[in-house]
Amino acid sequence: MDAGQLRTFVDVAQRRSFAAVAREQRVSPSSISRTVAALEEEVGVPLFDRTTRRMSLTEAGEAYLRRVEPLVDDLEAAADDARGAVRGPKGVLRVLAPVSFGQLNVAPLLTKFLGQHRGLRLELRLDDELPDLIEERIDLAIDLGPIADSGYVARRLTPLRSRVCASRSYLARHGIPVSPTDLTGHACLVQDGPGLGERWRFRNSSGAETIVQVDGPLGASHAVALKASALAGGGVVGLGDWAVGRELAEGTLVDLFPRHEVTATSFEDAAWTLRPPRTHVPTKVAMFEEFLNEAFAEGPPWACVPG
Repeated sequence: MDAGQLRTFVDVAQRRSFAAVAREQRVSPSSISRTVAALEEEVGVPLFDRTTRRMSLTEAGEAYLRRVEPLVDDLEAAADDARGAVRGPKGVLRVLAPVSFGQLNVAPLLTKFLGQHRGLRLELRLDDELPDLIEERIDLAIDLGPIADSGYVARRLTPLRSRVCASRSYLARHGIPVSPTDLTGHACLVQDGPGLGERWRFRNSSGAETIVQVDGPLGASHAVALKASALAGGGVVGLGDWAVGRELAEGTLVDLFPRHEVTATSFEDAAWTLRPPRTHVPTKVAMFEEFLNEAFAEGPPWACVPG
């Protein structure tokens, strides 16, 4: 057996799919099946139970995985360190980010990072749902809001602040709300899923909180779509400064309650980096995580107007 054979076994055990591993390795599923069969023959016991509907590890396969997985990780870590010391990180870096946050604040940074590390290929996946990072082979994910105890290694990237804003054309037609409760008389653009939703929670400088139930003609799942509608005069929108900071600074949107904090969940919302728990952090992952922390040191890039 060799390290590549063991890596394939671990990948199949994690993904429970020959086809998924074959796609990643860019080979045929039959090639992956032959690799696993050869390993089973060498070990002398079946490692997987296979049916037409599902695949699972046998009891022997579970025991073998527990022993082999850390060894494979150690071998890859040693090779990663050796390569990095000589010529920098190589291979594929898989990154996950929320759709609108990734479009505005992550994608524009990637050219600079890849220019510094020409041996890397970066695959950016945009998804508002956080999948199983190990099963999906995600090296580093970005998530927004309060972080549940997922077992991942979490690091705070930047605090987030939400803003309630509208275009000048909308305010000229409908008037400027004086207090958060005035929003009940306005067309509010509502984010479906992650975001402020229909209950906007305000806190003033004295710490007093007000919850406002809002409604309006448009709901959308992504912040970029809501911002486009607000810029076109479609209504009042509540979005993170990571989505509207530049427009507020340029004056195309107006912050209606600059002395209030607003949230749907917690006034301590933040963006976080998440990575699977491993004893060794691959060089490419550590370098990208540090790159992001430097890029977000002053806040989300979209909220920082270029000087």
